[in-house]
Amino acid sequence: MSNRINILQVEPEGYKALAGLEQYVANSGIDKMHWELMKIRASQINGCAYCLDLHSRDARSHGETEQRIYVLNAWRETSFFTPEERAVLALTEEITNISHGGVSDETYEKAASLFDEHYLAKLIMAATVINAWNRIGVTTHLQPKRVVA
Repeated sequence: MSNRINILQVEPEGYKALAGLEQYVANSGIDKMHWELMKIRASQINGCAYCLDLHSRDARSHGETEQRIYVLNAWRETSFFTPEERAVLALTEEITNISHGGVSDETYEKAASLFDEHYLAKLIMAATVINAWNRIGVTTHLQPKRVVA
């Protein structure tokens, strides 16, 4: 698989603008584990190998367990995730798959019942930015660096 255009090199201002949104989210007070789970889950759905590799490693460095990362794709089938994490994951999935019917009232209302409107807004922005990065990674065939064990 060949790499395609390098947006950072070709359009650095656009790249920096998206990185600015990423910095906002990272510094907004959003729970680090919520943010890491969102990045991994959206990247799983979008099939972004680069982001999956990067964010799984980041999550581990922030204390996430390998076991929870392994089962994240089937989070509904485990008891490993808190009610807040489950709401975050459901919201992330529906935002990521927005063309499949939008974000349901049930998912939105569950998140709104667990988080104040500021935190909910931050979650929506977080899902938006990781989906943007995924689309860049997949479109440009961004590749993770292979690590030999």
